[in-house]
Amino acid sequence: MLQSLLGIIALVAVAIALSEDRRRVSWRVVAAGLGVQILLALLLLKVPAAKTLFLALNHAVEALQSATRAGTSFVFGYVGGGPAPWTVNDPAAGFVLAFQALPMVLLISAVSALLYHWRILPVVVKAASRLLERSMGVGGAVGISASATAFIGMIEAPLLVRPYLAKLSRGELFLVMTTGMATIAGTVMVLYATFLAGVVPDPIGHLLTASLISVPAALMIGKIMIPDESRTGAHSLSAAHSYEGAMDAVVKGTLDGVRLLVGIVAMLIVLVALVSLANGLLKLGPAVFDAPLTLQRLLGWAMAPVAWLMGVPSDEMVTAGALMGTKIVLNELLAYLELARLPPGALSERSRLIMTYGLCGFANLGSLGILIAGLSVMAPERRSEIVALGGKAIVSGTLASCLTAALVGVLL
Repeated sequence: MLQSLLGIIALVAVAIALSEDRRRVSWRVVAAGLGVQILLALLLLKVPAAKTLFLALNHAVEALQSATRAGTSFVFGYVGGGPAPWTVNDPAAGFVLAFQALPMVLLISAVSALLYHWRILPVVVKAASRLLERSMGVGGAVGISASATAFIGMIEAPLLVRPYLAKLSRGELFLVMTTGMATIAGTVMVLYATFLAGVVPDPIGHLLTASLISVPAALMIGKIMIPDESRTGAHSLSAAHSYEGAMDAVVKGTLDGVRLLVGIVAMLIVLVALVSLANGLLKLGPAVFDAPLTLQRLLGWAMAPVAWLMGVPSDEMVTAGALMGTKIVLNELLAYLELARLPPGALSERSRLIMTYGLCGFANLGSLGILIAGLSVMAPERRSEIVALGGKAIVSGTLASCLTAALVGVLL
């Protein structure tokens, strides 16, 4: 417990050290962020009724997934999630990112345009502004995106407030990116829970809890690293798009989603390929500890002390750090697979649970490509800022996920 408590202090201190203006860091925001995170963690981990409520919200995400799968399976057959013509023994083998998860972007884009046309979305955003401005100084557009990202993902959530993205301050844009990197989407939560069945108790509950309590951590870390004022409070939100009718909104929203989907797939292919090239170059050098060097191994060693700060014992921190390295360089899917395949004595039950929380975020190089491509299509006038903030968003998202893991280490 004391080790994890030290980790919370150290991780916040790292965020302050990386701040663009340490003199403007608000201790009120730090206190509010930690307070909200602790409150959410206690509710979700100690009060069963609260977890039931949030699981009910996740059912709405599952409905969106099911609706998307109905369309993808109709168009792409078993590749899009329809019944396979053979027995699938490995659930991961049946999951095709480009044809099953990513097409949800199209549905969310169309639905958000429709909600905007019906004037539902602006009302929700303004209501969120009034609540969040007083607690953490976060505007409504950022608040809606941050809250939704724990359920629907780092690209689908900003789509809900797409008309407001051009108006965000640089710090608010960074908050949108940070919350996206610090959480995972409902689209993959069930898949990861399948991997972790038998590894940790109630995996879907822990994954949902991790994603939810990482939101206030991400907002706090983001506001520490880039401390600026909100531009999108309730008073500043106004109509930015108009549609001729409901069908016009659906059509335009879908076509916007197509451009977004193509950009995401292209950037994902290129960044994963670049990581592979870098690993290939590293393998040309001498082996270290009887194994070739890779970006994953290098980052794993660097992340071992961070794993200790989260609450992992010193004799297990290298193993845990390797999981973090895999997650940052490749993705959390492969990291969770590695966690599930570890031999029984590699990590204690407590460490496995802490790492379940620490790995629960999209902060990796592949996701960075998705985030840059997606936000650049949604707000092309902000492309240069989005690209410049990309590397910093991986750091802030990782810090937020590790802070969540450390907090859980205190409460266990």
